[in-house]
Amino acid sequence: MRPSFAIIGCGKVGVMLGKHLARAGYRPAGFFSRSADVALYAAGIAAQGGDAGALVFDIPWAAARRADVVFITTPDQAIEGVCKSIAENKGFRERAIVLHCSGALPSTILDTARSRSVSVGSMHPLQSFAAEHPGNPFDQIMVAVEGDGAAVATAMTIAADLSARPFIIKTEGKIFYHAAAVAASNYLVTLMDLSFQLMAASGVPASDVFAVLKPLIHGTLANIETIGIPAALTGPIARGDIGIVEKHLAAIRNLSPELAARYARLGTDTISIALAKGTLSPDAARQLRGIFDEFLFKS
Repeated sequence: MRPSFAIIGCGKVGVMLGKHLARAGYRPAGFFSRSADVALYAAGIAAQGGDAGALVFDIPWAAARRADVVFITTPDQAIEGVCKSIAENKGFRERAIVLHCSGALPSTILDTARSRSVSVGSMHPLQSFAAEHPGNPFDQIMVAVEGDGAAVATAMTIAADLSARPFIIKTEGKIFYHAAAVAASNYLVTLMDLSFQLMAASGVPASDVFAVLKPLIHGTLANIETIGIPAALTGPIARGDIGIVEKHLAAIRNLSPELAARYARLGTDTISIALAKGTLSPDAARQLRGIFDEFLFKS
C-alpha cells in the first residue's frame, strides 16, 4: 500500500500533485489552503468521487497530522513559517516525510520539522505550471530532489510513480540549480526577444518569425546535446570575423541602442566559449573584446 499524503497550500502545483498522486495510488489524507474553497476543489479532484469535505481542514497541522508524506506547496516565502507552525502544534507524525516543492530554497528551511524525528527534503518539478495541464504535467519531466536520506528515497519513488524522471542535487547547490533553470528558461525568452526583434527588422512578418527561426533553434539545441558546449558554437565570433561583428553593431545601433547593447553583452560572453572551442585566436579575441567594451562604454 502506498503512503498517505497531505497537501498544504493548494495552488497549481499542489492541485496537480494531489490529483496525480491519487491517480498513482497514494492515499489523500488532508488538504489545507488559505481559501477553504480552493482546498475543497483540490481535495475533490484527488478524492475521485469520495467525500472531499472530509479531507479539508481549517488549520494546516490538522491536515498534516493525518499523512505519511506532507507536501508544503505554499508560496516560497511562506514555506518556513508554515512548517514551523505545524511542528509547534505537533502536526507531523513521527517518522513522517516532509517535502517542499520550491526550486530555489533548500530542504534546510524545514529544519523545525525534525523535532518529531521527521525526514525533510525538497522535490522540485523542473517545469512551468503557469496553467492547469489537461494531461499529466509530471510525465517525463525532470524532478530535482535533495534532503535527508529517507526523504530523498521517498521523493525519488514518488517522482517515478508520477512518471517523472528524478535526479539528486546537493542541498548546498540548490540555489545554483535554480539559477541554471532561470538561465535556461527565463533568459532564453529574453534572448529570443532579441532575435525576434532583429528578424522582424529584416522584413520578415512578425507572425512568421518563429517559423523561420525554429529549425535553427532546434538544430542548435541538438548540437549542444550531441557535441556539447563549446563545440556547438558557430558564427562570426567563433570564426573571428571582426568585420561582420562591427557591421552588426552599427546596424543594430541605428535600429535600437538598447538592442545593440544586449547584442554586445552577449557577444562579450561568447568570446570565452569561442576561445575554448579553439577556433578564435587570442589576437582576434582581444580585438572583439575591445570593440564590445568600447561600444558598451559609449552606450
